[in-house]
Amino acid sequence: MFRLLDFTLSLIGLIFLSPIFVLIFFITFLDTGSPLFRQERIGRYENPFILVKFRTMQKNTASVASHLADVNAITNIGSFLRKTHLDELPQLINVLKGDMSLVGPRPALFSQEKLRSERKLLGVYNVRPGITGLSQVSGLDTSMPELLAKTDAKMISSLTLVQYFKFIIATATGKGSGDAATR
Repeated sequence: MFRLLDFTLSLIGLIFLSPIFVLIFFITFLDTGSPLFRQERIGRYENPFILVKFRTMQKNTASVASHLADVNAITNIGSFLRKTHLDELPQLINVLKGDMSLVGPRPALFSQEKLRSERKLLGVYNVRPGITGLSQVSGLDTSMPELLAKTDAKMISSLTLVQYFKFIIATATGKGSGDAATR
């Protein structure tokens, strides 16, 4: 049921948000010369996939977890995109493809070994990673891997249709702290 909702809502989102998508693409192209950021992440069953976001940092910035990122590399436009969660829009393509869900645990980097092992113990990798979820609207990030993994597992075990929409609405209206790396 959630996969059908993910597909339908991401397709509708891509269609209706396409003018905003094009505008941000153009602005980030002018800002950094490379509007999209691609990064290998851990997906369902620990399979790798390429996550796509709007670029918020200068090109050639180290590819690390947000809480370890060099905040000086964040551009002014990138800071705005992170605060408004607009940098996440291209992930609707990941959702449409089936790499991600709208709601689920945020996809980790393979280098985040502590988070990876904690999530594996709790069965978090049995579901698709998501754009938003309980951890995101609660303001948790990857700097607390044990708590993050437990929160993700809690969300997975109790996710209802009502909560699915609550997490999406909360994210769209700006609830949660967003990305840990901010200017």
